[in-house]
Amino acid sequence: MLTVSIMLATLMQTLDSTIANVALPHMQGSLSASQDEITWVLTSYIVAAAIATPLTGWLSDRLSVKRLLTISVAGFTIASACCGLSETLAQIVCSRLLQGVFGAALVPLSQSILLDINPREKQGQAMAIWGMGVMVGPILGPTLGGWLTDSYSWRWVFFINLPIGIMALAGVAAFLPARAPRRGVRFDAFGFATLALAIGALQAMLDRGEQLDWFGSKEIVAEALIASISFAFFIAHTATAGKVSFFKRELLRDPNFAVGTFFIFIVGAVLYATRALVPPMLQNLMSYPVAAAGLVTAPSGAGTMIAMLIAGKLLKRIDSRLMLLAGMLISAFALWQMMHYTIVLSESDIVWPGVVQGFGLGLVFVPLSTLTFSTLTAELRADGTATYSLMRNIGSSIGISIVQTLMTRYTQVSHADLAANITAFNPAVQPLLASGSRMDIAMLDRGITQQAAMIAYLDDFKLMFVATLLVIPLLILIRKPGAYSTDVGAHAAID
Repeated sequence: MLTVSIMLATLMQTLDSTIANVALPHMQGSLSASQDEITWVLTSYIVAAAIATPLTGWLSDRLSVKRLLTISVAGFTIASACCGLSETLAQIVCSRLLQGVFGAALVPLSQSILLDINPREKQGQAMAIWGMGVMVGPILGPTLGGWLTDSYSWRWVFFINLPIGIMALAGVAAFLPARAPRRGVRFDAFGFATLALAIGALQAMLDRGEQLDWFGSKEIVAEALIASISFAFFIAHTATAGKVSFFKRELLRDPNFAVGTFFIFIVGAVLYATRALVPPMLQNLMSYPVAAAGLVTAPSGAGTMIAMLIAGKLLKRIDSRLMLLAGMLISAFALWQMMHYTIVLSESDIVWPGVVQGFGLGLVFVPLSTLTFSTLTAELRADGTATYSLMRNIGSSIGISIVQTLMTRYTQVSHADLAANITAFNPAVQPLLASGSRMDIAMLDRGITQQAAMIAYLDDFKLMFVATLLVIPLLILIRKPGAYSTDVGAHAAID
């Protein structure tokens, strides 16, 4: 029952990371907001969650895990109700900020609790259950959001959290054991302030960069400078602050955690980014309605769930690194299939590569989570899971920003290359040009733009395919947990 309760909280938070995306046009009309203003509904949530995530470890020590989780679930549920009741843009942006702040701790705390309540031999299965909530939520979010918006109202995108939040809150209150908070926990205000500034500015830059033409915008330049300077101060402070440092340097002394965190950053940047390409491709190039695009992409979540269930069972029998290798190769194969998309696709052409990629991602996620925390002491888990979640989110934000920016540039380049062949000397277009019909010329330009965009999508898929293959050699840096048994015993003795 405790597992069900904390997974409901996790699912609620991960759903909200994508469920509101498809409802933005409806919110824009209802709240009388411009295109630029309505994007702050998404940006405010992302930035607030990113800033608050590193606080999870310190707050869990200061308040206790049960109290922090209870406050987080209750606050997120109330903030969701406020989002649904908002009548102005300012109200919904403030409510989304609160959602991000309260929801930041839900994913890392749920992972930490599952690791704590399960013995080592069952931690693989525990990570499979946790991974389903973390991975399936963002996949199902657009589908569920599209259905709720079309069938009822955009407000139900937020109201759907109320029953889930109430059940999660009741379960946590009833089944999570209470533990006394740690006394004498000091807060490194300067370390947190510099890290929060760096993360907040970076997330805002990544989220708005493509809209504002990146460094052609003064806002993006300012955000980049703030992120760089703040992060430099944070590193210098962490290196010289001793035991009072906000970031626990002991985390980096655990080789598996250090490599696993770096790996999940790369995985987030490479594999999560591809999930951001297919829905807009279907809607913009193939005229799929939002709900239909969600239905043909949702089966990838089924592939992820199946892979996670299998991975949880096989971890006891198969070297986790072999499972990671298999997952990366399967994901690369799915991207290879996507590289051969054309402007005319059947539903099965879209569904099956998505299922294959989802299956590969599931095989990567479970063993990676298990290996990353297999040698980490219990005292460091709350901080470790917060860092792990933060790096995954930053990686995915960077990956999505890169593919979207390259998508725009590839489209422009391809359009110029294709349009260069449209001349009076080309026999294929001479009849169109000779007719002098503006309608014919407009249709020709539309076809060129459509083909140029398709070429850009294929170039992005090719980039992700190559990047996935290049990540695979990093697996040699990950070792079996047994390789560090001596170090773990030494840490336990010291504690």
